[in-house]
Amino acid sequence: MNDNVDVKEVVEIPVELTAGEMLRNARTTGRRKREIPTISKQLCIREEFLEALENGKYNEIPEPVYILGFARNYAMELGLNPDEIVNKIKKEMGLLSDCAADDEDVSACAMPSIKEDHWLKIWGIKAYQFVYQHWIWFAGALAAIILLTVLISVLTPSKEVDAPVVATVPVAEVSTEPAFKQEVRERFGTDNRDKADVILQASQEAWVKIEDGRGNTVFSRVLVPGDVYYVPNGNKHKATFGNAGGIDIWVKGKLIPDVGKDHARVSGISLSPDSLLKGNKK
Repeated sequence: MNDNVDVKEVVEIPVELTAGEMLRNARTTGRRKREIPTISKQLCIREEFLEALENGKYNEIPEPVYILGFARNYAMELGLNPDEIVNKIKKEMGLLSDCAADDEDVSACAMPSIKEDHWLKIWGIKAYQFVYQHWIWFAGALAAIILLTVLISVLTPSKEVDAPVVATVPVAEVSTEPAFKQEVRERFGTDNRDKADVILQASQEAWVKIEDGRGNTVFSRVLVPGDVYYVPNGNKHKATFGNAGGIDIWVKGKLIPDVGKDHARVSGISLSPDSLLKGNKK
């Protein structure tokens, strides 16, 4: 006996990978498998922060600006699209609204709800009715104010005209800082502000590390556009930029050409004023 059995084909729907899964897969698969401790030393990012990015535990990293900056550098190191990774993390953290993530829904998000429009109409009608019913009171109050103003001006005795006072114009402070290309957001290394010959300003999000002549790290931070760092004076400081094209370098008030391209990691940059003005990168 033949039984008629309907066999339904099971279709597997591909699941979109999270940002952390993309980072982990890029690190652990393929020909060039990498270990977190090795990448941590190369990027100068703590191992637990890289693990937090791969596991999606963003609350273990202090601030959103660090999360996005670390993720961008990590993605570039692994050969991934940094913008795609950053946007995924923003969406996972709720920093990127659904309207911004999907352009087709922008018009729908911009439209007010029917309920909101309904209450606006009711409020407008009630306000109109109130003004219409009390227009005589409004007119009387306005006339009383005008009359009171005229009486005060007539009854107030005129004052003697005093001799003109020559206003003293304060002398403006002369700024010793260069004409930055962007409005300053936050300043770092302010102990060197009055005497720094070399000043860095981020035009794009970029990680910056400064080392002294002995190789000790004196500054390490992800700068966002507008952030300024005053480099200590001396000829032995060197810099590492995670995004060389995103850092403006001012030497004695003069903006020099970029030391690298956008999103390119460059290290060993000598911060000696003479070396920078001559265009020597090392």
